[in-house]
Amino acid sequence: MDFIGENLSEVDEESTQRFIKSLLRTLGEGKIFVVGAGRSGLVARAFAMRLMHIGFQVYVIGETVTPSVGAGDLVIVVSGSGETKFPLSAAQVAKDAGASVVAVTSYPESSLGKISDLIVRIGGRVLPKDDSRDYFTRQILGIHEPLTPLGTLFELSAMVYLDALIAELVELLGKSEEDLARRHASIE
Repeated sequence: MDFIGENLSEVDEESTQRFIKSLLRTLGEGKIFVVGAGRSGLVARAFAMRLMHIGFQVYVIGETVTPSVGAGDLVIVVSGSGETKFPLSAAQVAKDAGASVVAVTSYPESSLGKISDLIVRIGGRVLPKDDSRDYFTRQILGIHEPLTPLGTLFELSAMVYLDALIAELVELLGKSEEDLARRHASIE
């Protein structure tokens, strides 16, 4: 808990404000797409669900009902390493289509960071020294961080950060619990 608190206290306020503005710009015409792999993908999906609850048009990349991405859209990539192949490829396709890309990562200097329009740096993802292998390769080879396996500190910190962002958006948009509940799934 202490580490997550410290981790989040280091997130740049300017990047958070730019992230919020990017999200708000999509209201009306633009779409939001989220992507991540493994548990980072689950964090991205949880964020997508909350964005939908407050009225954004949001999709998870890789789902069969996901439409095409284009100019004016926003793609949010959650990747601790910034090197995982599928999210990185999705970000590149989005850039090529004219969309804006936001990277939520521990490594701003990563391949993902280099192609992103905005980077929200959230610490916690520690890669083994001299190891740039992507998420899936590390899992197959059994390469894990000490103390917390498989990027847990990044994922927990990212989840808390993105949920806090939702709380800020709820306030900015004047939404209530009832508003969110009306958009919550009724078939579960």
